[in-house]
This record gives sequence, structure tokens and C-alpha cells, in this order.
Amino acid sequence: MNTLVVLTLGAFAALAARLVDLQVVRHDEFLNLAANNTVRSWARVPMRGGIYDVHGNPLATSIPAKVVCADPTLIGDQRMAVARALAPLLQTNVPYLLERLTPRPIAPDKTNLSQYAVLKHKVTLETWEQIQQTMASLYFGLDETKLKSKSKAKGFYDNLHARAIFAEADQIRNYPGQDLGAHVVGYVSGEGTNQTGMYGIESEFNSKLTGVPGWRHTELDSRRRELVVYRDEDIAPRDGLNVTLTLDAGLQNIMESELAAGMHTLSPISISSVMIRPRTGEILAMANVPTFDPNHPGSFPPDALRNRMIADMHEPGSTFKVVVVSAALNEHLVNLTDIFNCEHGHFAYAGATLHDHESYGDLTVQGIITKSSNIGAAKIGMRLGEDGLYQYIREFGFGSRTGIFLPGEVFGSVPPVKSWSKLSIARIPMGQGIAVTPLQMAMAVSTIANRGLLMRPMIVDHLSDADGKVVVKYSPQPVRQVAGRPAMEQMIAALKTVVTKDGTAPKARLDHYTVAGKTGTAEKVENGHYVSDKYFSSFIGFFPADNPELCIGVFIDEPPRGDHFGGAAAGPIFKAIAERSASYLNLKPDIDTNTPPATLAAALPSPGRAAHNP
Repeated sequence: MNTLVVLTLGAFAALAARLVDLQVVRHDEFLNLAANNTVRSWARVPMRGGIYDVHGNPLATSIPAKVVCADPTLIGDQRMAVARALAPLLQTNVPYLLERLTPRPIAPDKTNLSQYAVLKHKVTLETWEQIQQTMASLYFGLDETKLKSKSKAKGFYDNLHARAIFAEADQIRNYPGQDLGAHVVGYVSGEGTNQTGMYGIESEFNSKLTGVPGWRHTELDSRRRELVVYRDEDIAPRDGLNVTLTLDAGLQNIMESELAAGMHTLSPISISSVMIRPRTGEILAMANVPTFDPNHPGSFPPDALRNRMIADMHEPGSTFKVVVVSAALNEHLVNLTDIFNCEHGHFAYAGATLHDHESYGDLTVQGIITKSSNIGAAKIGMRLGEDGLYQYIREFGFGSRTGIFLPGEVFGSVPPVKSWSKLSIARIPMGQGIAVTPLQMAMAVSTIANRGLLMRPMIVDHLSDADGKVVVKYSPQPVRQVAGRPAMEQMIAALKTVVTKDGTAPKARLDHYTVAGKTGTAEKVENGHYVSDKYFSSFIGFFPADNPELCIGVFIDEPPRGDHFGGAAAGPIFKAIAERSASYLNLKPDIDTNTPPATLAAALPSPGRAAHNP
């Protein structure tokens, strides 16, 4: 009898200890396990905002899609059948799916099995419907109609058909224009709520485009179906804002097609271009070749992803002469008719010899621009002085970011006067010893076109919500008045002569519009030394010159020798872009094509006296 009492008491003690272990010691563990089986929380993914051109044409959109998932605990020994059925639809292989469908602990130190495995992201809605149909009708080698309605086997196959494979909201980022505007638009990496913008607008406005996730918290029944009446929280996501650019897809297409033609003709390392509306600073087109397709950015080399317009800097060469001449005109140190001796192409200064590409004697200030004389520009720079030249360099925006809403913009390189050598005052006016981005140089010429008012380059027009309501509207932003209108009108008069037969860019001349512009041909620097057979060539021009609508810059890295001068290499590309763009925009011509050529030539200012004309 005593033995029975002891055994009974011992059993109750063991039971009590077990209850304490389950209900007290391991309370949190089992509570979490129960929650995993009966409670579900998940994020509700916001749609990423779109990117559009100024007319509303889509450049980047998000398409609703699905993340296809599995509950391995509901699949049992039918993993092979499920994997074989889904592999073609998910465009993957059976071994991969078998590995994903195999039950595993939720953590290395846990015994309960994970009920969640991602099979594939970015599955189209059409494919998801096919997957649902396939799983609903999948044959497992038995007659399921003979299973008892309340049997364990019946419940297993019901879950396998209906709930073992499920889906969550996802989205596919799509770039319908493929490479159109790729360097401005950028691309995304990552999946679902973890999509992150890379390069371009996708990166710069990532937080605005992403939106705000929502979430849902609810209880599940024994078959893991959602119980709406027990839904604790249901917070809707807020979709990302849409970004509308100042780019015009039509102008962008014109530019990109002409750059591609230039690459085919010249085979340089790269060609970049930008189109600006001078009075507002709006960027109407910006392109680089080589380019890439944002739908498949990983298929392209890293160099193709870089926006060279803002991320690369080079010595500008002769385009920089517009800075020193504009400064001297504005300071009333020279006028267009003043004459400088250009030393017949050889000028000894500070222990070095400056050269011109031709042997020029006396040239007017206007002629120095027309002929692009290095020696003439150097002498104007000396008259301006180191401090004066440096001040205007900075006033025109060099050595500072332009402030465009794009990531990766560099400052360029403008050494302070204290670090200049004795030769710098002669070298910098001809575009040596200084480094600028193509966009900085184009904005400087656009400033002249805008009668001396420097604008911040504008790439975004407005942000809007999913209903189309404008949330943020951007306006043209003046930076500073660099020079006065009278000096700039003199400068424009000089720049008009560049595209005449006496200038360095007759191939940039337009038949129906007066062009003002400047060429640049800079020897490239490698390992601290100039390389005589490698050039960075450019032409920047605006038209109609006296009432500018467009300013276009074309920049070529290493055109072939013989066609390497800015007028010969970049001039024809400028002309092709300008002519097509003017037609697209229906710009009013300012040249009467019925006027005889001799009359037109007489109406242009004289380039001044020159010892030799090319």
C-alpha cells in the first residue's frame, strides 16, 4: 500500500514538474510556436512610382507581379511531383526546387519547421494563374475521390492542392524604352520592398519613388486560411510618387540615334551630348554612348553605366576660350575690334612656347574666337590677370557641382591662384591645366546664350502621387548673373563667326538658323603628360543665336586622328541633332533661305586681319 502511495505521489510530482516546464519555463517558446501556426503578419508592398518624360511618356514603370512561395510542411513526400510540375512555369530546374521544398527548421537551434520558402520573385500574374491551375489539377498517382472526406489523407491532399504553393505581392520594374534615357533614368536592384535605385533618377529620388509599405496582421484557421473576423491590423501601403522629367522622349531619341551614328562613323571611346533650354536651364535630352538597357543592367560593362556628362572630367580645350573672352569683354578690358599679335603661331612665354594650329599674325578679339587662337586667348588672359580670370572661372560655375538632380556629379578641378605656375595664366585661357565636366562646359555656353545669367540645370519638372496630383513642382532656378548683357551680346556676335567658312566649325552651320558656338580640341593627359595622338573634342552651340531656344553640346573621347578637331568630329553630329530637333519642335527659322549666300556672309562680322586663313 505504501509503495502504491509513493508511486502515485511520484507520478503527480513528475506531472507537476512537467506542467511547470511547459507552462512556465518554456512558456514563451510554445507561445511563439502557437503564434507561428495560428497568426500571420506580412508586409503589403507599395508600388514603386513611375518615371515619365515631360509629355507623360513612361520611361520607368512598375508592373504588378507575384513572389511565388511554398509551405514545405504541406508537401510531404510529393516534393518531386511538385518540383517537376513547377520547374517549367518558374523557368528553373528541378534540383533547385527540390532543395527549396525540403522542410527545414526555422533556425539552427529550433525544432519547429519553417512554413515559408521563396521559390521565385517577379513572376507575372499570368504565370501565377497557370501555377494555381497546375497545382489544383496536379495528379499524384491515386484516386483522391475515394478518400474519406474527413480522413487525414483527404486533408493532406486538399492542402497540397490549394495551400502548399502560395504567392505574395511583388512588382517588376520595367523600362519600356529600353536604353532610351538610360543614364538619366538609372535602374533598380533588389526585390519587392527591397528595391533600391541605382544611378540616375532611380537613385536620386529613391525615397520618393519607393513609397511606404503597409502590413496585415491576422489569425489563421487549422488549414492556415485567413480569418478575416480576427484580422487585427490592415494598413494599406502608400504607393511611391511619380517623377516627371524635363526630358522630351522625342528629342532624346533624336540625340541617341545621332550619337549611335557618330559612334559607327568615328569609333571613339565614347560620345556624350546634352540639350539645354538656355533661358530656363531645362535639360531636354542627355545621352551617352556606349549605353545600356536598364531592364538588364548586369549584361553591360560598368563603363556603360556611367553618366559621363557629369561623372567624367577632362581638360576642355578651346571651348574654354569663351570664359576668358567673356570676362575681358565684361570688364571692358577689350572689345571685339581690338587687335592682338598672335606671333605667327609661336609665342615664347615663361620658359615655354605656346602654339596655334595655324600661323596667325594680327587677329581681332573676334578673330581669336573665329580662328580659335591659343596665343590670342593667352594674351587676353594676361590682360585680365590671374585673380580676375580665376574669379570668372568660378562665377561661370567651374570647380563646383552644377546641382543637377542626378547622383555621381563631380566638381571638376580648378586650382586656386596660389598654386598656379607662371605659365598658368597663359595655359588656362586655352583650356589647359583645368578640368571640367561636359555639363559644366555646356552650362557655361548656355549662360552666354542667356545673356550672362547662369541657371541651375533642371532635370525634374514635378512629382505627383498615384492619383496624378502634383505634390512638388520645380521651377527654373537662376544661380547668378555672371556678366552683363552688352558683353554677352558681343560674345554671341563673335561665336556666330565660328560656323562660317572662315571659322573652325563650318560643318556645324545650319541652313535655316543662325548658330553661335565654339569648338574644342584638347590633347588628353595620361600619367601627367599630354599624349599627342589622343584627343577630347567638342562643339557647343546654340540657336537661333539672337533668341536661343536650344543649346547643344557634343563631346567625343578619342575621335580618330585626322578627324579629331572639334569642328570636324563634333560639328556634324551637332548639326544632325540640331536640324532634326528644330523640325521636331517646329522652331521658326531666322535665316531667309532665299537670301543669296554672299549677302549672308556680308551680314556677319569680320573675323579680323589674319596672316593666313585655313
